[in-house]
Amino acid sequence: MEDAIAKSEAYIQGYIDAARKAQAVFETKSQEETDRAVLAIAKVVHDNAEMLAELAIQETGMGNYDDKVLKNKNKAKIIWHSLKGKKSKGIIDIDEAAGITKIAKPIGVVAAITPTTNPIVTPMSNAMFALKGGNAIIITPHHKSVKCSGETVALMRKVLAELGLPEDLIQIIDEHSRENTKNLISMADIVIATGGMGMVKAAYSSGRPALGVGAGNVQCIIDRGVDIAAAVPKIITGRIFDNGIICSAEQSVICPEESYDAVLAEFEKNGGYVVRDASEKEKFRNAIFDEQGHISRHVVGQSVSAIAELAKADIPADTKIIVIEADGTGKEDVLGKEKMCPVIAAYKYKDFADGVRIAKENLEAEGKGHSVSIHSNSKENIEYAGLALPVSRFVINQVCASSAGGSFFNGLAPTNTLGCGSWGHNSISENLTYTHLINVSRVAYNMESNHVPSDEELWSL
Repeated sequence: MEDAIAKSEAYIQGYIDAARKAQAVFETKSQEETDRAVLAIAKVVHDNAEMLAELAIQETGMGNYDDKVLKNKNKAKIIWHSLKGKKSKGIIDIDEAAGITKIAKPIGVVAAITPTTNPIVTPMSNAMFALKGGNAIIITPHHKSVKCSGETVALMRKVLAELGLPEDLIQIIDEHSRENTKNLISMADIVIATGGMGMVKAAYSSGRPALGVGAGNVQCIIDRGVDIAAAVPKIITGRIFDNGIICSAEQSVICPEESYDAVLAEFEKNGGYVVRDASEKEKFRNAIFDEQGHISRHVVGQSVSAIAELAKADIPADTKIIVIEADGTGKEDVLGKEKMCPVIAAYKYKDFADGVRIAKENLEAEGKGHSVSIHSNSKENIEYAGLALPVSRFVINQVCASSAGGSFFNGLAPTNTLGCGSWGHNSISENLTYTHLINVSRVAYNMESNHVPSDEELWSL
């Protein structure tokens, strides 16, 4: 046993040493040279989107090809667009009024745990953020996505070499074991954990600064006065994207009681199969969740037809999404929890406050801290939900699956790692980006002319 531990430590130390050597060279490069490397990483994934999507499908058996191609291309574009022109090295800000000059410096070596649900774009984005900050990164992928994540890293290393930069700025673990992952996250300077809660917890127990994610269970509220014909297709697009595998995808649709039937009819009009019969609902519950209420591994990222087959349900061949009337919130009905497949739960509310209550109860069961989707024309109601619900992101009148992680059309930082704050047992309640992977020194000048308040000024409101 001791020999195995020592062997693992030596094995990981080799990666760490190579990363530190490469990073020492890279941190001497200019902002322009740094950005050229980040651009190259995004472009090579974008240009090989089809091949990488095919590899991911073959290896993981999750999601669908067209959506993975779209994700590989769009995430590369959006993330690079968000990083382009941003200062991340040397003096990044001068505040003359406060007398503070901020200087960015690399953290060093980043360890990144990446999931089988996002085996291409998560390694890509983590590498882009790490290198933007002047760091090196070592990736340990999920054991079910070693080949496709490995090919992604191989492409990124190749373009680094073409730029005359050390390939070991980006590495991927060849031999996978709990001991190797444990040693990696305890030897690196900072850890990014994107995946299951067990891995996230391990990252936070590593003794190193860690940036993890929480479970998703996006609640989607449709307000009164909304154009249902415009909102429902957006919800369907988000729920079924990549066979429902995205953590920011809509999970429950909560709508006014008087328009509930109209909403379900709109789902049907757009390829939805609505389940109202009690016995059929039970079939789907048993197919999607196990006896302990945990999602079945057999449904994750699978197609509508595969889900129906598991449930022994007969549905039309052209069905895009399965809509199931829930019999209560996540505390009372497991359908209110996260369903990583093209299935959505449906609820009706009396007034908007009641809709927010339903969303909150579902979030308390699972997904607290992640995201909420709202389709509304009422700023008052949006802000009411914003104040009441314990999540880090509220996505308004958008496809949540493709917008909560940042887009060209909102101000959220583009990423594949969505922090869920203390609600989700995370250290950040925002989208991970390069700013989380730099140290910032602050030079504080003596501001002799600053006004010192009198006691009367000081102790008054």
